[in-house]
Amino acid sequence: MDFLDTYHLWADAHAFFEARIIPGPAGTGDPLAEQTSAWDTRLSQETPNGSLMRNNALFDALGGSGKLHLLHVTHALEEISKDGVLYPSGGCLVGSIYCAPLTVTDNGYRMHNLGSYVLNKEAPAFLKKIGKPERTPTPLIFEISVPPQAYRGLAGVDYLRLGAIHLCIYSHLEYLLSKAERHQLRETVVSRTKNSAGFLALASAVAHQGAAVSSHSFLQLLDETIPRLPILGYVYFEALAEYLMLHSTSGRTRRAAEHGEFNNWLYKEMLFASFPHMAGKFDLAKFRPSPRDLDGLLARVDATVDPTHAREYLVERISYLVAARLFTPGQIPEAWHHRRWEFDSLAAQLGPLLGHLIHRELRTFGRYPDFYFYFDQHKALQAWNYWNHMDIVVPFNGTIPKGEVGINPAYPDLEYRVWLAEQDAAGRLVPTEQLELTIAPRLVDIKYTLMRNNQWTTPTPSAA
Repeated sequence: MDFLDTYHLWADAHAFFEARIIPGPAGTGDPLAEQTSAWDTRLSQETPNGSLMRNNALFDALGGSGKLHLLHVTHALEEISKDGVLYPSGGCLVGSIYCAPLTVTDNGYRMHNLGSYVLNKEAPAFLKKIGKPERTPTPLIFEISVPPQAYRGLAGVDYLRLGAIHLCIYSHLEYLLSKAERHQLRETVVSRTKNSAGFLALASAVAHQGAAVSSHSFLQLLDETIPRLPILGYVYFEALAEYLMLHSTSGRTRRAAEHGEFNNWLYKEMLFASFPHMAGKFDLAKFRPSPRDLDGLLARVDATVDPTHAREYLVERISYLVAARLFTPGQIPEAWHHRRWEFDSLAAQLGPLLGHLIHRELRTFGRYPDFYFYFDQHKALQAWNYWNHMDIVVPFNGTIPKGEVGINPAYPDLEYRVWLAEQDAAGRLVPTEQLELTIAPRLVDIKYTLMRNNQWTTPTPSAA
């Protein structure tokens, strides 16, 4: 499987934000083309914070020239200092060094509100959870020199679009498993899909036919289906996070918007308010706030949003995302009760969904976790290849421009400097010591990373 075989898959896995103002070719055969365009308009022009979809500080920085300044938070400074090497994680923007933007001021660096939350709330909660409250999360400042040939467009990787890539990689590596294991894996994902046909059919009817359904019925069925189709937890989380960031009119949200930032505290607080155990184990497959508790959860997170409007929005948005991200492009699965529940037949119309399910199963199923690292390494190599071809030095999360960015560890002309930093009384970061630190293009197991750790292990590889 060479680069040309996967190039189009990786291009399709990225959201090209500048392309939204470029008319596309007619007759593409995409049954969701009109809806996609309508959603772009609705999100950017018909919501209180929609202007940030295209005009924000992150995009201004990525589209500029000169130097980028990024915050990376680590819990393993001793290991990093000892080895002098920082490794990316497959759980961080495919395979990059997870960061948040910094803004240069006369008195240090102002943190993006995402970075502020991670450094001051999320990382300390993680350390407390693992019984190491005496440890202090350490901020590192990366100064990236942007080369002249760097891509000036806005191409963000959208992990919800990675299903077809997951399926392709599995097809390439499946012979690492025995015949019995391959059969069991196929049967498992087919069974999960077959027993979730009710929700998939409902989402398809809403997306493709404009079917009317009560938000209560829809969200109840979604809640029942997430344990069988864990990718729906990710879809639900992204849709709800998107709603909060776009519709909030709170003081914190307005202050963030003045800096050209979405308010990331909204979805962070939503996540940890409903699932406090997520600190240190960011597993969105388990994101399923009870439908009966959703109104109360929204009120706790942000009293300025309308729960009734949010529920109606979620029905439409989740249905669209299911059809656009989990169905094979151009396909409208119909006559669900006539469906042949066989792997190859399902892959023709639900290939991305099967890919996401396989990716999930490989983490936990039997001896599959032994191969999961290689699966993610394979994916990271493809991503690095694509980013290098495009001259993308700093990839970002393209589901919505929250402020989540990464450093491409395999970029051949990567020039950077790194400083240890401290936070001053005003919350700004001040560099204290330059570090001799090398970014290595080799994945570390996600269990060693800040937001993925299940337990504290010493020593550990220095990780993102």
